[in-house]
Amino acid sequence: DVGVDFSLFNKLNITADWYRKETKDILMKLDMPLGIGLNAPYQNAGKVRNTGWEVSVGYNNQWRDFSFGVQANLSDVKNEILDMRGKTSTSGVLRNQEGYSIGSIYALMALGYTMVYGIAKMLNFAHGDVIMVGAYMSWFVMNQLGLGPVTAVCATIITCTLLGVVIEKIAYTPLRNAPRISLLITAIGVSFFLEYTAELILGSGAKVIPAYYTNQTFRIGSVPLGLTSIITLLVTVLSMLVLTFLVQKTKLGKAMRAVSEDMDAARLMGINVNSTISFTFAVGSALAGIGSVLYCCSYPQATPTMGSMLGLKAFVAAVLGGIGSIPGAMVGGIVIGLCECFVSAIGLSAWKDAVTFAILIIVLLFKPTGFLGRKVQEKV
Repeated sequence: DVGVDFSLFNKLNITADWYRKETKDILMKLDMPLGIGLNAPYQNAGKVRNTGWEVSVGYNNQWRDFSFGVQANLSDVKNEILDMRGKTSTSGVLRNQEGYSIGSIYALMALGYTMVYGIAKMLNFAHGDVIMVGAYMSWFVMNQLGLGPVTAVCATIITCTLLGVVIEKIAYTPLRNAPRISLLITAIGVSFFLEYTAELILGSGAKVIPAYYTNQTFRIGSVPLGLTSIITLLVTVLSMLVLTFLVQKTKLGKAMRAVSEDMDAARLMGINVNSTISFTFAVGSALAGIGSVLYCCSYPQATPTMGSMLGLKAFVAAVLGGIGSIPGAMVGGIVIGLCECFVSAIGLSAWKDAVTFAILIIVLLFKPTGFLGRKVQEKV
């Protein structure tokens, strides 16, 4: 019975147990406190016993200057552990737990996409970069100001909410009656603006975000359950339920549905369309702020480009579930997360991004409305 307890920054806690008859030893334990990270790529750095798993560990005081390449190595090490975990009867549980965790984050972001598209009929491709700004805000509050995690969480959500409203007022409101392609190009331009502004001000290196809380691993029998995974899934489900209640049962939600059905008719009925759309952006950006906190709980670092791939995968999740459908966004995010973990588990971690976009192509070809989307007939 061989065990590996792999802990990065006291945040990424993955326990791998598997059986090997030829040895009874604990092969390796990496317990690395905050601010100390891998110092070298693990490839070709010396085998650990006979497992075929190769890793090099060191201390580096310049962790904040590490580039994205190290992040990729950390991901590879994690995938190696998941691969080894696949040899046990509980491997599916561990992989599913990881899939539900990252899938929940995709779902939160997809909810933002769905809200904005459902009301304003536009794709806000700057949505992922709102998460990036939220991550930097958490780092600034806890690392630079020395304040607590509760303050950081509140500051992150408020900053993302205000940023979403400002983006809508400055970039999108003047183009309200413009062709959709103009809005799409503007959204891409806003995304690049946020990324390169962050790089100009804060540099391209990763900023390590202090822990929001001490992560723990619980066991139900022989099945490990990470506290971060549990919190992420619960917060996502709660957010979806609150959003559903807001849209279906409140006066603001009724106004949002009216604007979604017919913007001109809603305006004639006395609904303030601009305020309704701004409120929609605020809600979507608040969800991005929550997603930013949850993402940083699992991957505690901020980089200027971290939101690009997150945003694209969340868009795929929204399309897969049926863009405009709140439950569909949840389903799509979980499915994408589980697919990524399955691809990593079979040893194809380098292809997981490609698989995500292959899913997008297949959905657009065979079921463009997604799992829970509905066909809309437009009179001409």
